[in-house]
Amino acid sequence: MIQKVIKTDEEWRQQLTPEQYRVARGKGTERAFSGEYCEAHDPGLYACVCCGTELFESKTKFESGTGWPSFTEPIEQERIRLEKDNSYGMSRVEVLCNICDAHLGHVFNDGPPPGGLRYCLNSVSLVLKRTADSV
Repeated sequence: MIQKVIKTDEEWRQQLTPEQYRVARGKGTERAFSGEYCEAHDPGLYACVCCGTELFESKTKFESGTGWPSFTEPIEQERIRLEKDNSYGMSRVEVLCNICDAHLGHVFNDGPPPGGLRYCLNSVSLVLKRTADSV
C-alpha cells in the first residue's frame, strides 16, 4: 500500500528551492542542458527531490541528446504515475512521483530497445543518492 506524502503549499515552499518548487510543484521545466544530472554518470539511485522516494536506477540512464536526464524504466512502475498532459499545445504523457505528486518530466516512445521508452526528467526534480556500485 502506498503511503502518500501530503504537505501544504507553504510547507513545500519552505522545503524546496524556488527552482525546485517551480518545476516539481508547479509543473515547470528546466532549460535543456542546464540540469545537474543531464550528463551525470555516477552510480546510484535517483530519488524524488520532494519526498525522497527512489524512482530510477543509474544503470537505466542513457544519453538521449535531448538535454535532460533520460531513463528507460523506473525502479517499480508503482513509484510513478502517468497522466495526459495537453499543455502548451502539445499532447504528452507527464511523469509524476506517485508518493507526493511531484512533476518529474515526461515519457516518450522514442527510447532504446527493448522497451522503447524515454523517461525525460528534470534534474531539479531529482536527487542522486550515490552508491559505490550501481544497484
